[in-house]
Amino acid sequence: MSRCVVSKKSKLVRDFLLISTVASATVGASERSFAADAGPTVAKDWVQVNALTLDSYKKDFDKWSWVPKIDFRVFGPIPSGAQLYVDFNIPSAGSVKFDCPTQEILKGRYLDVRCGGRDVPEEKSSQYTGKVSFTIKMRNELSNTDATLFNGKMSVAKSKSNEHGPKAANKFVFYVDDDWNLPIGYLYLSKDDVRGWDLPGFHASFWVRGDEGRFEPHLFFNGKEVGKITRQGMQIGQASCDSEIEKQTNQSVDDSVPQKAKWTRMHCDFPNVVAWNKVKDGTGLEDMFVLAKNPGSYEIKVLWQSHLARSIKFTVSPDGKFDNGIATSNSLGDDRVIVPVQVLGDQDGKWNKTAWKSDAFYGNPLNGFKAAQ
Repeated sequence: MSRCVVSKKSKLVRDFLLISTVASATVGASERSFAADAGPTVAKDWVQVNALTLDSYKKDFDKWSWVPKIDFRVFGPIPSGAQLYVDFNIPSAGSVKFDCPTQEILKGRYLDVRCGGRDVPEEKSSQYTGKVSFTIKMRNELSNTDATLFNGKMSVAKSKSNEHGPKAANKFVFYVDDDWNLPIGYLYLSKDDVRGWDLPGFHASFWVRGDEGRFEPHLFFNGKEVGKITRQGMQIGQASCDSEIEKQTNQSVDDSVPQKAKWTRMHCDFPNVVAWNKVKDGTGLEDMFVLAKNPGSYEIKVLWQSHLARSIKFTVSPDGKFDNGIATSNSLGDDRVIVPVQVLGDQDGKWNKTAWKSDAFYGNPLNGFKAAQ
């Protein structure tokens, strides 16, 4: 059964736990200044695919297998009569195709979609590992159209489960390797709840491999930390990070897989930092750090469990913006700015530092992007 919720306000932090088995769709209005194209557009940074492990294979409960599952965001318009669907081409199983919850939405709104998983019949499951192609499509029998919205390719891997006993040899846990995410980060603005785009907030997102733990983001301008406000000896509006997307297996893996095959995208807020300030009354806003008044070089340093784990460098122009053109030239489908992320320390465990070159956005590598060293 599908779940549809209409919201007047976009929620930037969303729980995208990919172990869920219920198809769903959530409609929201974009809070940011993104202008949708004439037709529906898939936001590449919101496409997340996973391999849901089943505890059987062709009715044999001594062997495990997997079925595809996907989450994605579509910016409207989606016309009346349209139907979103996904087609996975799995070498050992052939075409695995399924419909996704769909409803009509207008331009300027988006649809968050989750489908597949346990809605896929067990007879369509597979034990294949390697590259798997998939396509997000939209058909409309009212207009006799069938359009491709996104083409991708995921890397399916497997690991021994933590099962024990004589029948555990063929009980593998399957997952999609997402190491390509780690060197890629995002910067973006959001309108203020009260003052709208006269006082846009500043945000950053980045990926880690493993549990989220405790993160502390710090913003530096020309080498000096900014965005901190202290009143009566107390720091107020402290920057913070929370999980935005979590990807993990639905069965426990053994210790041979780094960080238990879990990836998390962190969303960071900087409450005392705004892109510009066009508020006329200005009362209570004098201490806010305004990017437009301080163009130049910036760096976000992130402590993870009290150890330096991430560095994100970017440049702000006199208009308070920081677009470097990478997201636009690669048709990201959203208004986030793509920035290189330097991964520091060893808390992510062993990971593939070159995966982004071929696997970024599931087989849609970035033009003009260079990983931070």
